[in-house]
Order: sequence, then structure tokens, then C-alpha cells
Amino acid sequence: TAIIAAVVYVLDYFIPAMGTKKFGGSKAGAWGTTIGLLVGIFLFPPIGILVGPFLGALVGELAFNKSPQKTAFKAALGSFIGFLASTFLKLVVAVAYMVFVVQQVWTNWRLIF
Repeated sequence: TAIIAAVVYVLDYFIPAMGTKKFGGSKAGAWGTTIGLLVGIFLFPPIGILVGPFLGALVGELAFNKSPQKTAFKAALGSFIGFLASTFLKLVVAVAYMVFVVQQVWTNWRLIF
């Protein structure tokens, strides 16, 4: 479970950047997504976690890649969708852990209590 948790933790930072690239973003947008996520976590929790990757990708595309506004917005939207995907992945893993623990408690009820 520790390995799965570590992999999900690492993927949580990469999936929004992959969403940015999938929706036409550049390396600047992907880096902006990651930086925006980190800044958002520390400066504006909990709203920064949602807005940070989006704004980071948007700023990265507009300022550093000189993308048109429509392309930059599409890349930022990809970042947000990637964030939602990584959140869903964490939910699935958490539910799987919960099912595993409940099953273990149920199976070993007499040993535990």
C-alpha cells in the first residue's frame, strides 16, 4: 500500500501537466501547471489547489510560450481536467484501501475483538 500511495502522490503532480500537454499546451504550460499547483497549495489553500494549476498553465502559455488566448485557455482547461482526473484517481485508491481494511476487519473480527 505504501508503494501505491507513493505512486499516486507523485502522479498527483504530473497528471495536471499531462492534461495541459494533451489539450495542446507546451512545456511552459506544463511547468506553469506544476508551479501553479505548488504555489496554490501554500499561498491560497484550499481554493489555490483548484485555481493554481489553471492559472499557472494560463500564465505559462501566455507569458512564456506567447500562445494565442484561445490556445492558452484550452491548455489551462486541460490542466483543470487533469487535476480532476488526479483527484478521481485518489478517490478510487482511497475507496479501494477502505474496502481492503473493512474486508480484513470482517475476516479477522474474532482475532481483533
